[in-house]
Amino acid sequence: MIMLSNRSALFIQSCLSLKKPSYGYRRLISLSANPLVDDSDNTVDVEGIGSSRTAILSRPSSLNAINIPMVSQLQKLYKSWEDDPDIGFVVLKGRGRAFCAGGDIVSLYNLIKEGNLEECKQLFRKAYSLMYFVGTYLKPHVAILNGITMGGGDGISIPGTFRVATDKTIFATPETLIGLHPDAGASFYLSHLPGYLGEYLGLTGEKLNGAEMISCGLATHYSLFTKLPLVERQLRNLVTGDPSVIETCLESLGDPVRLDPTSVVHRIQTLNKCFSRDTVEEIIESLIREGRFQTLEQCLIREYRMSVRAISGQITGDFCEGVRAKLVDKDFAPKWDPPSLEHVSEDMVDQYFSPLPAFEPELELPMKQRAAFWE
Repeated sequence: MIMLSNRSALFIQSCLSLKKPSYGYRRLISLSANPLVDDSDNTVDVEGIGSSRTAILSRPSSLNAINIPMVSQLQKLYKSWEDDPDIGFVVLKGRGRAFCAGGDIVSLYNLIKEGNLEECKQLFRKAYSLMYFVGTYLKPHVAILNGITMGGGDGISIPGTFRVATDKTIFATPETLIGLHPDAGASFYLSHLPGYLGEYLGLTGEKLNGAEMISCGLATHYSLFTKLPLVERQLRNLVTGDPSVIETCLESLGDPVRLDPTSVVHRIQTLNKCFSRDTVEEIIESLIREGRFQTLEQCLIREYRMSVRAISGQITGDFCEGVRAKLVDKDFAPKWDPPSLEHVSEDMVDQYFSPLPAFEPELELPMKQRAAFWE
């Protein structure tokens, strides 16, 4: 399935006269070899008094990649702040040159090779649950997406109320380039983008800058990197839980958005033409386009099923092979299985989307207690 995505990406990019996807993104994924649960350092710092709290992702050497301690700490903090009547809203940002580069992929790879799939599943369960919690948060949530914002970093920010992009923001959903499917809620928020832009981003892993994010709706506000200290100071001074007050504050500190003439956002019509063809993109449509008619929780539950199957290697070992080729051995020559489109059956694709077997628990989300902001 992932091999299909890579082949399709080349076709689409030739239609758009864009460069081939760069594998330089490998530096944007965590290179940590530490186990997902073996991180004694504090992974989230906290700032703020009065009406707001700021959570700071604090694994800068790993580009703030998500692991179990980070997710667990965020979940605990967010729950306590939601229950505190004196706290009006929450801000989330990253330390260093990244907001969050996604999940700690190399640690996942190592655990799979050791046969420890349960810890891998635990990360997906906890991370997806946190993403749902952000999407159903009862107080305004402001994510400052400065720097690298990819994969799981998208998932813990985009479902929230406000997303502030900057001129340093680099957004992507690069999962298919390492043999995985777009996850972390991507099938939900990509499906709400104009035309077939979501399919394009999901298939190719192509990057967007901050101006492109706000132009297509992934971000709600845009401020220059140099203005962020002022933005954060003004937010700290607010005594409110009213989202309209926060929105007015962010708008007052916004900067003009200038799209590059070559931006993919200007080429939506060409994208639509490419994806209207009777090609393998229909497979990705079943993941992303379907998200337009489903809730955030339905998308996360489906993605969890696909993630469990990806790490188990029962249908294909493309995830481990993609990580090996791009991040571990770095030979950049993945040997996909199946090796060609002709060898991919409909049954293989259907297995990815089907419910998990009875012995494998599904992702459980508190859907009766919480309603998603985006719905």
